[in-house]
Amino acid sequence: MNRTKQIHNSFKQHEAFLDDIITNFDTKGEDFGNQERNSLKLFKLEDKTLNVKSFRIPNFINQIAYRFFRKSKAERSFLYANKLFGLDIGTPQPIAFYEYKTPLLFKKSYYISEQLDCDLTYRELTTNFDYPEHEKILRAFTRFTYQLHEKRVKFLDHSPGNTLINRVGDDYKFYLVDLNRMEFKAMDLEERIKNFAKLTTHKSIIKVMSDEYSKCCDKPYAEVFNLMWNNTQNFQRRYWRRRRIKNKLKFWKKGN
Repeated sequence: MNRTKQIHNSFKQHEAFLDDIITNFDTKGEDFGNQERNSLKLFKLEDKTLNVKSFRIPNFINQIAYRFFRKSKAERSFLYANKLFGLDIGTPQPIAFYEYKTPLLFKKSYYISEQLDCDLTYRELTTNFDYPEHEKILRAFTRFTYQLHEKRVKFLDHSPGNTLINRVGDDYKFYLVDLNRMEFKAMDLEERIKNFAKLTTHKSIIKVMSDEYSKCCDKPYAEVFNLMWNNTQNFQRRYWRRRRIKNKLKFWKKGN
């Protein structure tokens, strides 16, 4: 099986170490986070901690697609992280990506970044309304998202667990993770506001984010709120419809 890789210039001197942790990924490292979809492990490198994400082998059709027609999730994560760095948008330091391929099929891939410890994620804001400076963080997050849009960044996985938040002095800094699905383009107001649809179901949070975004883009609050609330509801309807269909298919398969 053929292996390809790309290592950030700042970490070229650690190539042997990076090669080793990928080669021995199954037996080394410390498990980190949810292991259901992809495997995440932490590795120590001098005074740094590396986060290595092992993407599961795609289905047969995608093995062909990633082999010949599309960039892998690992490569996209690496390229997009570097692009975000160039735009001065927070994300963990990209280090490398590795891919394993046969002549006809794509197999495993790995994305390596620097582990970034955080005070909270956006998710905490949707579950703990008593979190200190709750509204201040929400408004800062909304301004951060506005800056993404101004810089022509559409983060397709803009969901509760994919923004890390750290308090820095009296302010907050935001860092995007799970980067393999992004678009870089200008967006009109409707497309910008639709980008908030996966974040929360709470109307009170939608009201705060709508108010702050309307100030950022100089649009009427009612227009922004209606767009954000309607897109949130539409996303929830589609999400639960898919869940019901999946559950019916699982039930049908069990019955057969």
